[in-house]
Amino acid sequence: MRFGARLRADGGVDFNLWAPQARSAAVLYRHGAEEGQLDCLQATSEPGGWWHAHIEDATAHTRYQWQINDSLRVPDPAAREAPHGPHGLCRVTEPSRYSWHRPDWRGLAWEELVFYELHIGTFTPAGTYEAAAAELPRLADLGFTAIELMPLATFGGQWGWGYDGVLPFAPHPAYGTPDDLKRFVDAAHALGLCVFLDVVYNHFGPDGNYLHAYAPTFFSATNDSPWGPAINFDGEGSATVREFFVHNALYWIEEFRMDGLRLDAVHAIVDDGRPHILQAISDAVRVSAQSAGRHVHLVLENEKNQTAWLRAPEGASPIYDGQWNDDFHHALHVALTGESHTYYAKFARDPMTLLARVMTHGFAFPHGRLATDSDPPLALTAMVNFLGNHDQVGNRAFGERLAHLVPEPAAELALLLVLLTPAIPMVFMGDEFGASTPFLYFAHWEGELRDAVRAGRQNEFSHAQPEKGALPDPCDAATWTASRLHWEESELPDGRARCALLQRALEVRREWLTPQARHLATGGHTAERVGAHGLRVVWTYRHGMRWCLEANLGPKPLIITLPPPSGVPVLEHRWDAQAPGAQPAWAPWSARWTCTPAHP
Repeated sequence: MRFGARLRADGGVDFNLWAPQARSAAVLYRHGAEEGQLDCLQATSEPGGWWHAHIEDATAHTRYQWQINDSLRVPDPAAREAPHGPHGLCRVTEPSRYSWHRPDWRGLAWEELVFYELHIGTFTPAGTYEAAAAELPRLADLGFTAIELMPLATFGGQWGWGYDGVLPFAPHPAYGTPDDLKRFVDAAHALGLCVFLDVVYNHFGPDGNYLHAYAPTFFSATNDSPWGPAINFDGEGSATVREFFVHNALYWIEEFRMDGLRLDAVHAIVDDGRPHILQAISDAVRVSAQSAGRHVHLVLENEKNQTAWLRAPEGASPIYDGQWNDDFHHALHVALTGESHTYYAKFARDPMTLLARVMTHGFAFPHGRLATDSDPPLALTAMVNFLGNHDQVGNRAFGERLAHLVPEPAAELALLLVLLTPAIPMVFMGDEFGASTPFLYFAHWEGELRDAVRAGRQNEFSHAQPEKGALPDPCDAATWTASRLHWEESELPDGRARCALLQRALEVRREWLTPQARHLATGGHTAERVGAHGLRVVWTYRHGMRWCLEANLGPKPLIITLPPPSGVPVLEHRWDAQAPGAQPAWAPWSARWTCTPAHP
C-alpha cells in the first residue's frame, strides 16, 4: 500500500502522506533516541494530493511526525506504531522481522467457530497481549475456537474501549508492541484458536484526529454519523479514502494473520457509490484469503439487519459470513428480565414469539421492521448469537451482566440457548464463569472532552435507579479498573460449575451440531409456544436430521401439553420437576435437547 512509512530493500525509508489541503509538508524525524532535536526534510508534492519524502539513513528505529504548513505537527494516519499515542512520535516498523511459529496455520471453517469476545485492557490485571496470551490455553480447553478482540487502533489516552481510534494501523501502545500482538496471534494459532479483530470504519475518534486540518476530504460534506461527520466513501476525493480502509482490512489480515474482522456499526456507513465500500472490502479480503489458502471470515454489526449482505447468490459465498444478532439478545433478555426501556420496548409486547421467530428465521426485525410471513428465512449459521457483549453490558448505566439481573438458573439457561442452537455462539469475557465484575464504559479523556462525556452519560442515564448510587465516572481510572476480571472467581465452586456447564455444552455442540452445520436447511424450521414461557423448536437438516429444543424460560413449572419428541436424548438441564398434582411438567428455567439422526 502507498500509505504510511515503508522500508526500502535498498536502504532508507519512503514516507507518504495524503494531505490534499496542505500547502507544504515535511517529515520531522529522529534516529532511535527518545529525546533530542528533530531533523526536518521537506516533502515533495505529487499528483492527487500526495506528499513524498525519502530518508536514506532512516531505519526501523526511526521516529517521526509530519509537519503541515510549517507549523502543525501531526501523526502519520497510517503509522504502524505510535509508542506514545497519537500526539507523540510514530515509529517505523519492519513487518518482515517477526518470525511466525505457525506459518502453516490456515484457520477454521465458519461453522466450527465459537467466539469469545474480550477487551485486552481489562481481560487481565496487566492488560497486555502477553498477559492475555497466558489465559488462552484455558479458553481452548473449555472449547472456544475463536477469540474476538475489541478494537486495537491507537486512541487518545491510556484506557478506553477502542472505538475511538484515530490511527487505524497502529495497535494501541498500552497493550504492547506490534510484535507482541503477533505473538498473541501466534499463541492462539498454536492452540487451534482463530483470532478476529473488531475494526471501526464509520468514524474517527475525537482525541488525536488531525485529518480535518490537512485532509478534510476524509469526511463527508453531506452526511453525518452519531459521532460527527461521516466518512466520505462516495463524494469527491473518496477513491483515496476507500483505498485507505480497504488496505486497513488487508493489513490486519495479511500482516497480523488475523482470521477475520468484525466491522463495527456498518449501519452508520453511508455510501451511494458502486461498489459499496462493504462490497469492496469483502472482495479484497476474499481474494487475499484465497491466494493464501486461508479461511478468513467477515462479520458485521448492523442495526438495520440488511439481509442482502448475508445471503449467498446461487453457487457463491455470501458477501459477509455473519452478523451479530441483536434481535436474539433483545428477545432473550426481555423474556428473562422483563425490561422494556429504550431498544427493548419493541420486544416487550411478546418476547417469546419474537424469540421463536429469531430461532427459526434469523431476524425478528429484518430491515428495521417487524418480520412478516412473506420475509424469507436466513441461513441461521449467518447469525452470531450471544447473551451479552461489550455493548449490551457496557452501555448499561452500571455495566450489569445478565447474570447480575436474573437468578442463576435463568443465566445458565440463557448460556445454553446461545451454545446449543444452530447459530454461531459468542460469549463475552467472564460470562463463562459467572463473573461478578461489571463491564462499564470507560475512556481516558481530559479537559472539555471529558466534561462533555460526563455530562452526556448523566443525561443519558438520568432514569437510573438512585439506590444503586452515583453513576460511575467514565473518565475515572477506577471505572476502568472495576471492569477487570477477577480470575480467582473462576476457581470458586460456582465458577467451576459454570465453566463445566459451558464445557459440556460445547462438547455436545462439537459432537452433534458442528459436523452437520453445512446440511442445515435455510427454511422449514418450526417453533411452538408452550404456556407463557415455554418453547419447542425443531430445526431440520437437508439429510433428514432434526434437532429439537424444549425450554421453559419462566420461574414456574409448565405442564406439558405436547407429546414427547422422537429421537435420541442429548442433554437435559434442570429437567426434574413436576407440576402440582404430579403432572408431568417442564421445570423452571429448564431445557432438553433431542436429536433425530440423519437418514442413512
